[in-house]
Amino acid sequence: QTRSTKGFEAVQNAAAKLLTRSFKWSHVTPLLISLHWLPIKFRVQFKVLVFTFRALHGQTPSYIDELLQPHVTSRTLRSSDQGLLSVPQSRLKLKSFCSHGPQTLELPSLPSNLRSLDSVDSFK
Repeated sequence: QTRSTKGFEAVQNAAAKLLTRSFKWSHVTPLLISLHWLPIKFRVQFKVLVFTFRALHGQTPSYIDELLQPHVTSRTLRSSDQGLLSVPQSRLKLKSFCSHGPQTLELPSLPSNLRSLDSVDSFK
């Protein structure tokens, strides 16, 4: 949880308690589940994944497509056919799409069959 998402989480938690007419001290996780809402951290990650998926499949403007670069190695590796993306090298902590998109799409927990889908609706 970062400082920038803390405010959003507070608003989301308050909205969940208001909509479900729960008490102030109620646990918020069951409320979010009952409303089918993702916690803010996972919602942001989901949005970046969908945006990256759309960029890889040409469903975004060309200037966004150009931000994502395929990972190229000097020799053939087993991972060469997995459609991995390059993360730009920088000493600064980048908060841009071109650095977060590849990092999020290559999460170890994201199965390769999700990366190979053609439809955004299937991906969601």
